[in-house]
Amino acid sequence: MITLTQPASKKLQDIMIEKGIEDYALRVFVSGGGCSGLSYGMTFAETLEVTDQVLHTDGIKVIADPASMQYLPGVEIDYVDSLMGGGFRIENPNAAQTCSCGSSATEETGSSCQH
Repeated sequence: MITLTQPASKKLQDIMIEKGIEDYALRVFVSGGGCSGLSYGMTFAETLEVTDQVLHTDGIKVIADPASMQYLPGVEIDYVDSLMGGGFRIENPNAAQTCSCGSSATEETGSSCQH
């Protein structure tokens, strides 16, 4: 299950209203790369793929393809607004190692973050 913190949900809803895409879904995905081996990403999607898994959390439709979903159980998406800059942060309690950039992780131990 993917969860959104209240600040992340509010920020996503604000962005969707501002862009006029309230009926879109938030696509969360995992791809190879990043400083720790896997890279998380998010985008808005107007249409769903047949194989997408769909979740509804705090008024946001969240979708992910099956390959990404295997890495996403327990993931929490947060939004942090600070003096040093704000942004979304993906926390995965199942990752063996994560990077301080908040968008990269590994499922195996032994690799290190380059930040």
